[in-house]
Amino acid sequence: MKLQDLGLLVVRLLSGGMMLTHGLPKFDRLFGEGPVKFADPFGLGPEISLVLVLFAEVACSILVMIGFKTRLATIPLMITMLVAAFYIHGADPFGEKELPLLFFTVFGSILISGAGTYSVDQAIGGKKKK
Repeated sequence: MKLQDLGLLVVRLLSGGMMLTHGLPKFDRLFGEGPVKFADPFGLGPEISLVLVLFAEVACSILVMIGFKTRLATIPLMITMLVAAFYIHGADPFGEKELPLLFFTVFGSILISGAGTYSVDQAIGGKKKK
């Protein structure tokens, strides 16, 4: 067992776990009573923007956690974190931008390093490392 791969697993699980506090609660906004109230940074409409964020924060987080298509899954998460930091919290003090920027950095590191040995990607087609 390589400590680097164990470290990657821990980072993937903990960073992907953001869906519990940031992704899943947004389902109430989508399926709640009345019109959807959500930021629309790209002019697609609040409903589509919310669905895109839910895709990133829930579906892509799960993919990162299990290590399936990990590098690809980090891209929507990184975009979402940049939008949160600079659009949603653009006028706020740095303390409000800090968490999304931290998540951006972690997901960027996962993008660069990949999922590691303990991942679905490795199990279904990875090459053995020497």
